[in-house]
Amino acid sequence: MTGRSARTRLADTAGRVRLHTVPPDAGAGQVTYLRAIAQREALRVDEWPEYGSVEWLQLPSDDPRVYVATLEAAELHRMHVERIYSGAHTQALNVLQTAAEVRAAHTGTMRTRPPHKLTPTPGWPPIAVPGHPGEYLTMEISA
Repeated sequence: MTGRSARTRLADTAGRVRLHTVPPDAGAGQVTYLRAIAQREALRVDEWPEYGSVEWLQLPSDDPRVYVATLEAAELHRMHVERIYSGAHTQALNVLQTAAEVRAAHTGTMRTRPPHKLTPTPGWPPIAVPGHPGEYLTMEISA
């Protein structure tokens, strides 16, 4: 197994942590962490390759180490996302658009500048008026 000491592991609780010992004030992250530990213990897996490694890929699909490595990867991802949204990166999050802002930008309800005024030019063909099928702006030439 490669990189064992370099990565976070699901804690070895020696059978002390079970899902029924979840503290009443535990958050969703704590509950999923405890569930992952309980699953690893129930499968009696002590060693497993890193998720996505060649060793992991070569395991038979029914090997419990595949599942435990996947649990570990999911838990690492959850902890990473939790750190991002914990408020420590508030400045970075302020740059992200909200879903409503993204929708507004796509539907055109959020303008960043005034609409362009269409002006016909001599020698150019008529301009189709957006949103008004069959209407055109043309250059009026007086004789």
